[in-house]
Amino acid sequence: MAQNQSDDTGTLPDDRPPAKNRVDGIDAARALAVFGMFAVHLGVVSFGLLPEEQGWELHGLVRGNSSALFAFLAGVSLALMSGRAEPVSGRPLRRVMVKIVARSLVIGLLGLFLDSLAVPVAIILTYYAGFFVLALPLLRARAAVLWIVAATLAVFGPVVSFLLRQDLFPAQPRTGAVTSFSEFFLTGYYPAITFMAFMFAGMAVGRTDLTATVVRVRMAVGGAIMTALGYLGPWVLLYPLGGLDRLTEAHSTFLNGSPLGSVDAGTAEELRWNTIDAMHSISGQVHTDSWWWLAVGTPHTGTTFEIFEAVGQALLVLVICVSLAERLPRVMYPLASVGRMPLTVYTGHILVLAVIVAFHPENAAGGPFYLEWFILGSFVFATSWRLLLGRGPLELGLGKVSEGAAVLMDEAGGRDRRG
Repeated sequence: MAQNQSDDTGTLPDDRPPAKNRVDGIDAARALAVFGMFAVHLGVVSFGLLPEEQGWELHGLVRGNSSALFAFLAGVSLALMSGRAEPVSGRPLRRVMVKIVARSLVIGLLGLFLDSLAVPVAIILTYYAGFFVLALPLLRARAAVLWIVAATLAVFGPVVSFLLRQDLFPAQPRTGAVTSFSEFFLTGYYPAITFMAFMFAGMAVGRTDLTATVVRVRMAVGGAIMTALGYLGPWVLLYPLGGLDRLTEAHSTFLNGSPLGSVDAGTAEELRWNTIDAMHSISGQVHTDSWWWLAVGTPHTGTTFEIFEAVGQALLVLVICVSLAERLPRVMYPLASVGRMPLTVYTGHILVLAVIVAFHPENAAGGPFYLEWFILGSFVFATSWRLLLGRGPLELGLGKVSEGAAVLMDEAGGRDRRG
């Protein structure tokens, strides 16, 4: 039987042997992020165990939060592979950076391939690869610095994005996951100006001792406060302070610039609901016809409130998963197994969706219980593979590529010294 060891980072292994105090809860949280993306990609029609109303509630909970959790945990992984609480430097740092770049290249190419399959899914891998590269300059930063950078991006990033998209980079029709630099940074499904806040917040967490009770308590309290702020802030601004009416006046073509009070109460209420529907239909960044859009906190809006809410929930999920993995390791084993091979499972579900689309293009999400079958299949595959062979197939391949790149760097350095 293969050893049940893999790197502490899921798809980004350290140069050192696997640590004995591996935090399996990180893997469990990563699996939940992947399953959340399953739910979004397959849609409410695929939920067999939940009534439609509860299905929509679950869909609303995981939409946006699952991809944010995925990026947050990628940041945790970067911190773990680069020294945990004590960032590496010198040659070890250079080796880690070379490995990250090599992996980013492979992951990016894989993302482009999956995008070419024309599955009706916003592939995150190409963005994911770019996020790793953008994180390199802060690979040696301590937790406090990383939290400051993440908070700065969360507060000022949405404003900068709004101004740039309003005047210089208006959104264009999307033909793929990433087709331009402006789409990657500003106007795409997972814009870097938003998602790097998740990455840096994750890196900050990875620079702490996740086995310490005091650290977990702080994460739980901080996560609860951020989540509350992310939900309550938009409610106060949009309802008691009248932001929803201002948005409706700016966004409604029916009003054509007229005040909301110029129509009867029934029509006004209907127009407000149209605006609420528009809030929940955003997929990347808010509109730029009113500054009040920055007051919303719905998924994939890239506002300060959405970032706070998503990071807060990511902290809570991580604390819960870490605690459960310690107390119930056997129960959490299948979930952690999926989280140890997230790239394999994510890629596998896109390939299965591609087959479904090829044979049933009119019903790409399938029908009831498709989500449950995807999750069950992931559990069976990942647990069996881990028990018999160890690391996931794509994770193993990425490890060999990154190690080969590091060896080439070492050999090149040796030749330079001899020369």
